[in-house]
Amino acid sequence: MKKTILITGGAGFIGSHVVQLFVKKYPYYNIVNLDCLTYAGNLENLQLVENEPNYYFSKVNLLDEEGLKKVFHDFSITDVIHLAAESHVDRSISDPLAFVKTNVLGTVNLLNAAKTYWKELDSHLFYHVSTDEVYGSLGKDGYFMETTAYDPKSPYSASKASSDHFVRAYANTFKINTVISNCSNNYGPNQFPEKLIPLCINNIQHERALPIYGKGENVRDWLYVEDHAQAIDLIFHKGKRGETYNIGGWNEWKNIDIVKLICNIMDKKLGKEPGSSAQLIKFVKDRAGHDLRYAIDATKLQEELGWRPSLQFEEGIEKTIDWYLKNQQWLENVTSGNYKEYYAAHYQSPE
Repeated sequence: MKKTILITGGAGFIGSHVVQLFVKKYPYYNIVNLDCLTYAGNLENLQLVENEPNYYFSKVNLLDEEGLKKVFHDFSITDVIHLAAESHVDRSISDPLAFVKTNVLGTVNLLNAAKTYWKELDSHLFYHVSTDEVYGSLGKDGYFMETTAYDPKSPYSASKASSDHFVRAYANTFKINTVISNCSNNYGPNQFPEKLIPLCINNIQHERALPIYGKGENVRDWLYVEDHAQAIDLIFHKGKRGETYNIGGWNEWKNIDIVKLICNIMDKKLGKEPGSSAQLIKFVKDRAGHDLRYAIDATKLQEELGWRPSLQFEEGIEKTIDWYLKNQQWLENVTSGNYKEYYAAHYQSPE
């Protein structure tokens, strides 16, 4: 049976890289990108594959139960890679219910659609992509492992933890084949500029302040988005069903050190005096419940499936900066909101 993989959130940052990888690498698969095109969904991210014969796009919200059933039926979906989610912690603090609806109810709706449509459950896979934030916060030492107890600290991480539990519950109760991965912070091309790294790149270009929470001492493990896509590919094809895999970059950085590194690289690339961009740094009131440190132990993924990240942070951040500097129109379309017009111009038939 030919695989037809439903990739949810495929117009988003991580999702678009996964979609492009699967469309190009597996021309014998059909890839269906399901995205409701919220502010973070940008079909411009998929221009390289949008005309490929094995790529399809469906504009459906995860809360639309009938719409999901129709997608499974119309495309004969055989597998799911579920990336669609509300993901920005700040937004979860201001509107927790939106995260409950999309991340929890949306995931359950998707599970129900799969359970209903898949008659022989052994031949299908529901792959749920989650976050390291479900584990809570670390002190100065230690790492998150697959056996680490869940201890979410924000509405975002609580919603993702809940969705993880529902995936495991459906696997146990209804015998759906599932696999879950929990990843560290992603960075790279196509990331929406509300996030730290693209925000800094964009603000430096426009001589705007670089807001840093607290003293910038919070530590994150950073993973280049294309390395994450490669890990998802590997887990989808070779991961043990019913298992969880942590995906990390082995790249721990304090926020303030990341910003200073970006400032130094940008000064060189823009021909500025050394130290010029660093003068834009502005410390602001810390975020409520701001976790101190995240760090992933990805040993299981390395030992069982042979995966390691291909890039160290310094190399990856330079590639990322180069991409943003070369794709000014993309950045302008996102910051102005013009990217929202892409769907109507390219996917809807004129009346």
